[in-house]
Amino acid sequence: MVWPMEKVKGWKQDADCLAAMWLRGVRGKSHKERLEFFYGPQAHAYDRFRASFLHGRMPMLASCAARLRGSTGLTWVDMGGGTAENIDMMSQFIDLESFDKIYVVDICSALCEVARQKVISQGWHNVEVVEGDACTFTPATPATLITFSYSLTMIPNFMSAIDNAVSNLAEDGIMGVADFFTSAKYDLPNRQHSYIQRWFWRSVFDVDGIDLGPERRLYLEHKLEPVYEYNARGKIPYVPVLQAPYYQWIGRRRDYTKQNLARFPARASDEFEAKRPPAFPPTFLYSLSWEDPREDDKVLDINGDDTVLTLTSGGCNALDLVDQGAHQVVAVDINPAQSYLLELKRVAIVRLPFQDVWQMFGEGVHPKFPLLFQREIAPFLSQGASKFWSRKRRYFKNGLYYHGGMGRLIRAVRALAKITRQQHWIESLVNAPTLEHQKELWFATVGKWLLQANIVTRLSAFLVTNPVVLWFCAGVCKGQLNLIRKEDNIYNYVVRCLNSTAEYSHLRDSNYFYRCCLTGKFSKHCCPRFLEEEVFNRLKVDLASEERLLIRTTAFVEELRKRMYTKVILMDHVDWLEQDDIDILCAALKDQVKPGGRVIWRSASRRPKYAKCIEKAGFNVVRITSSETYMDRVNMYASFYVGIRHGGRSLDPTKKVSEVNLEALDSLLQATTAI
Repeated sequence: MVWPMEKVKGWKQDADCLAAMWLRGVRGKSHKERLEFFYGPQAHAYDRFRASFLHGRMPMLASCAARLRGSTGLTWVDMGGGTAENIDMMSQFIDLESFDKIYVVDICSALCEVARQKVISQGWHNVEVVEGDACTFTPATPATLITFSYSLTMIPNFMSAIDNAVSNLAEDGIMGVADFFTSAKYDLPNRQHSYIQRWFWRSVFDVDGIDLGPERRLYLEHKLEPVYEYNARGKIPYVPVLQAPYYQWIGRRRDYTKQNLARFPARASDEFEAKRPPAFPPTFLYSLSWEDPREDDKVLDINGDDTVLTLTSGGCNALDLVDQGAHQVVAVDINPAQSYLLELKRVAIVRLPFQDVWQMFGEGVHPKFPLLFQREIAPFLSQGASKFWSRKRRYFKNGLYYHGGMGRLIRAVRALAKITRQQHWIESLVNAPTLEHQKELWFATVGKWLLQANIVTRLSAFLVTNPVVLWFCAGVCKGQLNLIRKEDNIYNYVVRCLNSTAEYSHLRDSNYFYRCCLTGKFSKHCCPRFLEEEVFNRLKVDLASEERLLIRTTAFVEELRKRMYTKVILMDHVDWLEQDDIDILCAALKDQVKPGGRVIWRSASRRPKYAKCIEKAGFNVVRITSSETYMDRVNMYASFYVGIRHGGRSLDPTKKVSEVNLEALDSLLQATTAI
């Protein structure tokens, strides 16, 4: 039988590699002799064994290809290229015809011989195998791409190799490195290893003449500016439990100052992989922002001088602020999954055509997401976001909006509709041609049922409004629940929210919040603004060309303390805080909001006590609207406030906030504090 014999042959090749690694060791007086001794017996089996061992190689090549795709006349030098397997891998991500010349440079003759045979068999006319030293090799023309794929740790004189590579790198060229590593004693959080880890892995690899010390990467970053980094651990063939640390890294010349949005788009996220707070689920709570940006616009009056701080939430409103022209928007959330969601939206806008972005975030489903993720998205994500979405790729198989905390609620709504055979009713409701038709549908069925408040209704309400369900499905924390209960009961609060929304907000043409809740997707004429093609096209340029959007995962006050702001969007954040934390927040707002700057927030209470604290911090505070009337398309809060920092201009007297808020505006313009 062919299949078992092929398996046996493969195991034999793996055994040859393991014997060379564990039993032969490394011998020889020169670097070349040591490599010949080590690789000679395993050169024929090198590719098979390393395919399941060198985990960083393919994603590093994919990241380089993503930055080069679309260019022509390129030159690539693969330093320590071995058997030329990297060339074969690269062909999966970019047309090799894009390269005028590809050099595979290696000092080991046994590996070079395998590479030459591969070049002939593949018919690569632009590939040249060079048996030479990475410390001295010079290509005929400056290289657009230079790679060290698991070779830098085996070069004793690594500084000379890096210096030589940098001197041969084109002005707009990039250098890609993938290798094993150990951290320095004090290193960046994403790289840090304990003493035992550093000692163990350096000792294990030292047997084969591989130096895993941190010096190589430190020298790389001394010579080049990092543009991408990813640190992880990978399995070792035939070795259970243990996983070896490896990294991927891409850098560019430090003296390169020109703008190249394809290779070097602006970065939004730091590379630190934040830890999830214990109280949060291992995913995001909100897949879209649950504050109505249309109402925020009227109060904030965003302009090109604004530096804005906002809670991240689903990220839609942060993108909105960029499109409105804010100089810089800082989106902060303590839940890393919310940051990763916004980062995915940002990178998708920058890297993908509109139709792909619509499928991902409009329909919530994209059958080719795994391929897009590998080729176009992951190479530009932070380490934390890349790891998160590589585990959550299934979200785009059956619908993004069916996942996360809010996704549980949407799944429950869809399941209930299926059980009660009301799918058609939902479709009729969200596609009602007029608001009057929508009201008739709602109040003839669900709205009427809610108002009756019989035992069945109350029991059903308890099942969906208990603290556990409210937290994990709707993101309503204990503090907010207590605020609601002080002024009303949770049942009446929910009925008011739903009935008022159905009466005043059209689901077909305007209210994308509840449309998504009912259907698990948006429509082209009812969606967040970043999914409108005209806005998308503006964001594609704005997000790539400048650091217009910063995404941070930390405590809100910590980010508030880092810079001065003209606009701060608290959302419902203060509802979550204890009094001591409120005092700290107010002190920070006093110090960090510029005179005339504006702070807006929403609350589950009609008159939250902490509004007085913000007033005492130096703000004129006005309640813009409350749940005593219809508030906005979300309509689930009890009040909406603005605070204007003393020392600046008030709201524009010609600016209309809403028909029901004229009295509050007059008070604001007279610099009173109508709380």
